[in-house]
Amino acid sequence: MIKKLTIFLMIAVNSPAVLGKESLRVQVEPYGRLESGETVQQYRMLNRHGAAVAIIDYGAIITHIIVPDRTGKMADVVLGYDNLQSYVSDGSYLGAVVGRYANRIAKGKFQLNGRDYRLDKNNHENHLHGGIEGFNKKLWSAAVNQQDSFAEVTMRLLSPDGDQGYPGEVNTAVTYRFDDNSQLSVSFEATSSEATIINLSQHSYFNLNGHDSGSVESHTLWMDADRYTPVTESLIPTGVLETVEDSPFDFTKPKKIGRDIGKENTQLSYGNGYDHNFVFSSYTGSSVRHRATVISGVHGRTMELHTDQPGVQLYSANHLDGSTLGKGGAAYGFRQGFCLESQHFPDSPNQLNFPSVVLNPGEVYKTTTVFKFGVLD
Repeated sequence: MIKKLTIFLMIAVNSPAVLGKESLRVQVEPYGRLESGETVQQYRMLNRHGAAVAIIDYGAIITHIIVPDRTGKMADVVLGYDNLQSYVSDGSYLGAVVGRYANRIAKGKFQLNGRDYRLDKNNHENHLHGGIEGFNKKLWSAAVNQQDSFAEVTMRLLSPDGDQGYPGEVNTAVTYRFDDNSQLSVSFEATSSEATIINLSQHSYFNLNGHDSGSVESHTLWMDADRYTPVTESLIPTGVLETVEDSPFDFTKPKKIGRDIGKENTQLSYGNGYDHNFVFSSYTGSSVRHRATVISGVHGRTMELHTDQPGVQLYSANHLDGSTLGKGGAAYGFRQGFCLESQHFPDSPNQLNFPSVVLNPGEVYKTTTVFKFGVLD
C-alpha cells in the first residue's frame, strides 16, 4: 500500500530545512551565465516536510527532486548535472522540457493543410525532440507563485515562426507546482499564430534509489497500457497499435523493469531495451488519470504518474554508457535511469490513425501530468 507524504518530519544531512508556516517556499539563486551573457536562475521549491524540487530557466530543466525513503532518508531521485555548461552540452535531455515536438518525426518532414514542412534531422535521418535547438536549449522567462499549501514556477517561451522548421509563432508556458503532499504537477499551455503541430513532454530520468545508485532494472513498474506502438529499426512507429499481451511490453501487472528487458525480441533489439510509446487504456482526451506506478523495493520510494495524455514513452536509458558525469561526479551508466515521458504518439503528423497533434489559431493546447512521490507502508 502506498501512502502520501503528509507526515514526514525528519531531515537528512544536506536536505532542505522543514518550513515553518510563514516560510518562503521558493528560493531563487543564480545558476550560471550563457555565452550570450544572459543569466540563468535556479528556482528551488520546498514543501513543509523537507522535500524539494529545483528547476532552472534554461530548458525549463528539473535539476533536482529530493524526497525521503521509508526511513525518512532524503535522496535526489533525478539524474542531472552540477553546472550550467553541462546542461548546455547535454545531448541526453536530462530533466528538460522537450518540444516543439517530443519524440521522433520520420525523416524530419510532415505535411499540414497541403503544405510540406522540413525540420532538423538531429537523430540520424529523423527529427527528435524539437531539433538541434529545441525548447531544451532555450532560455525561458519565469514567474513565482507561493500559496499556503504549494509553490509554483511558471516559465514562458516565445518560439518564432519557422523555429527549427515549424510553422507559426508559438507562445508556450509550463507551470511546475510542488505541494505539501510531494506532488509535482507539470502543466503545459500553448497557442499559435497559424496552424502547427505540438507535442510537449518532461524528460526527467528517474532513479528512486538515488540518482547515483546504479541500475533501475530492479524497480517495479505498473502501467495502465494494454497496447504499444511497434517501431522500425530507426524507432519510427509502424502505425500499428499492438497488444502488449504475452510480450515483454506487458506491464499491466506490476513487474520489474529488468525482468524481460534482456529477452530475445526484435522490438527490444531495435531500442536496445525499452524505448517505446505505450498506449493508455480508455483514453478520453480530458481527465487526468492514474496511469503508472514505479516502486523501489530497496528504499520503499514510490512514484505515481497521472496524466491526461494518450501515451507515455518508457525509456530505460539504454544509451548512457558511463561517459556522462553527473551530479557529484557520478558516472551515469547503462540503464541507470528511466523516463516516463507522457505524450502524444511519435510521428503522429505522418500517422493518420494516431490522435491529432495539430494546433490551430484560436485554440489552446493544454495538458497536465502529475508525479506523486510517496513511500510504501
